[in-house]
Amino acid sequence: MFDTVYEWFWWDRIWLPVNLTWADLEDREGWVYAKASHLYVTGPYAVAFLLIRYLFERLIATPLAASAGIKEKVHLKVADNPILELYYVSHSRNPGQADIDGLSKKSSWSVRQVERWFRRRRNQDRPGVLKKFREASWRFAFYLLAFIGGIVALYDKEWFYDTREVWTGFPKQSMLESQYWYYILEMSFYESLLFSVAFDVKRKDFKEQIIHHLATLVLLAFSWCVNYIRIGTLVMLVHDASDVLLESAKLFNYAKWEKTCNTLFVVFAIVFMVTRLIIFPFWLIHCTWVYPVDHYPPFFGYYFFNVMLVVLLFLHIFWAYLILRMVRKFLFGILTRDERSDNEEEEEDSSPSEEEEERQHKLGNGLGAGEKEGKNGHFGRLSLSENMCQSKTVY
Repeated sequence: MFDTVYEWFWWDRIWLPVNLTWADLEDREGWVYAKASHLYVTGPYAVAFLLIRYLFERLIATPLAASAGIKEKVHLKVADNPILELYYVSHSRNPGQADIDGLSKKSSWSVRQVERWFRRRRNQDRPGVLKKFREASWRFAFYLLAFIGGIVALYDKEWFYDTREVWTGFPKQSMLESQYWYYILEMSFYESLLFSVAFDVKRKDFKEQIIHHLATLVLLAFSWCVNYIRIGTLVMLVHDASDVLLESAKLFNYAKWEKTCNTLFVVFAIVFMVTRLIIFPFWLIHCTWVYPVDHYPPFFGYYFFNVMLVVLLFLHIFWAYLILRMVRKFLFGILTRDERSDNEEEEEDSSPSEEEEERQHKLGNGLGAGEKEGKNGHFGRLSLSENMCQSKTVY
């Protein structure tokens, strides 16, 4: 059974154009071809990336954050309450008023005490600025090195300037050492991102990011196996270009360098639109959709590869929509938060003390309510850096 599935999975007609077999891609006479077995090393390399990230965040990112005045924020620890903790873990982080009333009776606490417990419990789980700075530092370092490495690997290649050259001699195109390492390191990094999702800062587009990582890995693995390496390196380079700018903008945002962050975000938005919505569909997808049929009839791998590219394009359109909506709201003075951030991640850990809450409660609709409107309403519009640069990596 296993042998049958294995043979079907690696059937030549699925992966290769007509009249070509895997035997045609065997190494011979100095020609080296990509093989699926080469990808086995990406798993151990992904684990190595996690270890390097751990050391980087503690030995480099943390001192860098300290020099920028970023420190770990200490949240108020909630009192032990098994009833509320069970509800928080198994039901909801934000109980409705009816649930709060029921929990108040079960725990013999007042409604205000229950509300305060849930607020502080959410604050306790909220990632601090230092954690976000560490993550952004790690991603910035990798994307910067990957982008520079991609330029070095591609600047002297014909297909970097003329995408028709991507298919010259296909599929009998010998693999270069620079292509090998570019692919292996990029795939290992994306695998490490999948391994680390459990403890990374989560955003509202968490599902889209998982889809993106998986689509990217499938796309890279497939392009490797069928020797679509030339177009694969171009796709990776286009993606890394804007990621560097976003991560650097977030770093300056966490360091409170507002003007620098705003400038970098504007540059990022422009580069993102150009690379993801112009170069990617009209150069790269056009290259994979139109030119190959001049060399061989369409086959399953041809359609599969292009479908995966279109999946990435739809994700790019989704993120471009969020970016443009943030820019529009900022320009018209109505932006109050990052479109991709969860509300929990935007709130400050400034839970009032019991005395302050009682004072505000007594004031009712007087000065206390007015102060709250001034803080959270349209009168307190946040800056571009406070709202735009807190996003996670846009791929």
